[in-house]
Amino acid sequence: MSTPDIINSFGVSLILLAFLLLTLKKLAPQSMWYNLLNVIGAGLTGYGALLINAMPFVILEAIWCLVAVYGLAKATR
Repeated sequence: MSTPDIINSFGVSLILLAFLLLTLKKLAPQSMWYNLLNVIGAGLTGYGALLINAMPFVILEAIWCLVAVYGLAKATR
């Protein structure tokens, strides 16, 4: 497994963990933890996509990360 694969796998795992916890009602969509998992997951996945030059995925993850940063900022106010 290459370094980008490891980074992408960890990032996607964090995003899926956030979704699972949301679905199980263990986290609220406005919670700090939900948004933090998405920020870190999307950031890692976007970086991993950049390493393999997958630009559409980089754009998707950058937008996902920015939206999650906004949610995190709202959650911590």
